[in-house]
Amino acid sequence: MDFSFSDEHRLLEQSVREWGAREVAPRIKDLDREHRFDPDILPQMAKLGLLGISVPPKYGGAGMDYISLGLASEELEYVDTSLRVIMSVHAGLNCLSLLTWGTEAQKRQYLVPQAQGRKIATFGLTEPSAGSDVRGIQSVAVKQGDRYVLTGEKMWISLADVADHFLVVAWSDLEKKKLRDPSGLTAFLVERGFKGFSSGTIKEKWGILAGNTGYFKMDEMEVPEENVLGRPGEGFKIAMFALDQGRYTVAAGATGLIRACRDASAKYAKERKTFGVEIGQHQLVKAMIAEMECDYQVSRLLWLKAGWMKNAGERTTRETSLAKWYSTVASERAAGNAVQVHGANGYSDDYPVGRFYRNCKGAVIYEGTREVHAVMQADYVLGYRADRPTRCELPPFAAGDVES
Repeated sequence: MDFSFSDEHRLLEQSVREWGAREVAPRIKDLDREHRFDPDILPQMAKLGLLGISVPPKYGGAGMDYISLGLASEELEYVDTSLRVIMSVHAGLNCLSLLTWGTEAQKRQYLVPQAQGRKIATFGLTEPSAGSDVRGIQSVAVKQGDRYVLTGEKMWISLADVADHFLVVAWSDLEKKKLRDPSGLTAFLVERGFKGFSSGTIKEKWGILAGNTGYFKMDEMEVPEENVLGRPGEGFKIAMFALDQGRYTVAAGATGLIRACRDASAKYAKERKTFGVEIGQHQLVKAMIAEMECDYQVSRLLWLKAGWMKNAGERTTRETSLAKWYSTVASERAAGNAVQVHGANGYSDDYPVGRFYRNCKGAVIYEGTREVHAVMQADYVLGYRADRPTRCELPPFAAGDVES
C-alpha cells in the first residue's frame, strides 16, 4: 500500500487550494450570509478539470484517479462544504455511476458534456418519506410502449434547482414495491427539460447556506426507454454503487473541514490572550487542538486507504463506510471544539468556525446517517454482512483512454 503522492497529485492539490483561497474564500462569508449559491463557481471548477476529474479523456474528463478525487474533495471543503457538495453529487454520485453502468450512447449524450462542465448533474434518491430506508421510496415508473412514465418527488437534492441532468431511482415493478423487493427498482437518466419535471429550492436550511439544496417533482414525466441506466431492476445496485462513490468524497471533504477547524483554532490560539498569555498555552486548549490534529490524520488515512483500494479495482463498501462515518463524526467534534477555542467570538459570524459548525452537521445525516454506518461496521465484524461481494466492479476511472 503506497500513500505517496505523484507530481500530478501535488499539482492538483496546489491548484485547487490556490483557486479556493483566491476566488472563493474572500466571498464565502457573504454568500453564506445571503444564502446564495454562485453559479459562476461551476465554470471555474470545470476549467480546473474538477467536474470530470475521474472521467477518462475519451469522454471529456481529466482521467485522474481516486486519490485525485479525494484530494480535490478535501481542498474544496477546506474552503466551504458547498464546494465539496458539487464534487460529490456531480462527479461522484452521477458521473462515476454513468461511466460504470451507462451504454456508449448514454456516455456520449450525457457523460461527455457533464465531464466538460457544459452540463451539471446530480443524484435523486431521497424522498420526503425515505432517506436511509431506500426501499421506502414512493416514486414509480410505469412502462408504456417505448418509454416510462415517472411520478414522484425527490427531496433534499443538492443542485436541485441548478442541475441539467438527474440520475433518478424509482420502482418499475409495482408488485415488488409492495414486497419491498429492491430488484423492482430501476435507475433513469432524466433531463430538466422533460415534460412534467419541476424543481424548487429549500430556503430555510440550517447549514451549507452557500449551496443549492431543494426538491424536484415528476408529474407523469415521460422518459425514453433508452434512458434506463443499467438494466431494469438494477436500480438498487446502481444506487448502492453511487453511494460508495459519494461517501468517499464526503469522507475526504470532512477531512478538509477538520483541517480548516484545526488551522483556524491554531491561528486564534496564538492571537488571543487570557491571563497574560496566548490561550494556546493553556493545556485544555492544547488538548482540543491536539484532538483535531489526531482526527485529521486518522480521517485522511482512512480515505486514502479507500482510494488506494478503489484504484486497485477493489470493492470498498466497508472501507468507504468507515471513512465516511469516522471523518464526519470527527468533523462535528472538531467544529464544536473550534467554536469553544474561539469562545464568545466563535458564536459570532466574524469568524469562520460558526459556519464550520453549521456545515458539518449535514454530513452525519446524508449518504447514510452515522447510525446506519455504525450498524454496517458492527455487522461486518459480527459476520452479518459479507466483507466482500461475490463480484467486484472495475474501477470507474481511467488514467488514460480506457475502453468501457
